[in-house]
Amino acid sequence: MADAGADTGALRGKRVVAAIDFRHTIFYATDAAPGERPASVVANDPKGYYHKVSHRAGNPRGTYEPDSQEYWREISDALAPAASILLLGHGQGRANASHHFVTYVEEHRPEVAAKIVADVRVDIDALTDEQVFRLAQLHFGDEPLQDLGDGRWGEPTTLQDR
Repeated sequence: MADAGADTGALRGKRVVAAIDFRHTIFYATDAAPGERPASVVANDPKGYYHKVSHRAGNPRGTYEPDSQEYWREISDALAPAASILLLGHGQGRANASHHFVTYVEEHRPEVAAKIVADVRVDIDALTDEQVFRLAQLHFGDEPLQDLGDGRWGEPTTLQDR
């Protein structure tokens, strides 16, 4: 279900970074105002299946629980109005939720899949908001602001700043 405090309609026409795991997805609009809360979707998991992706007991092959089609649908519905999408996911292979999401949208929502500019594997739990926006700058082709060396970022404005 979508986070009651977040408005995913605010993503319309924007470049969006989506940090996806199997339980929770956070949407960052790259032009968000300082202090603006990112939108999110939380997987509906009444039986607690998604607290772990694989089950070893009684499962010698280590197969994974089926994905929640409803969760992937909610994420794709939230991202549909975006202009372009950068996916961030962690894990490897079948343990990477963003890979599962890409598979879902390629099959069920090709119009959303066409907007994905990259699917990057990072430690999404350890990223700060600033690091998320730096990744967005890199993948959306924006020039990062210059570090002026005194705690300020931006373009030099006077000869002193050069």
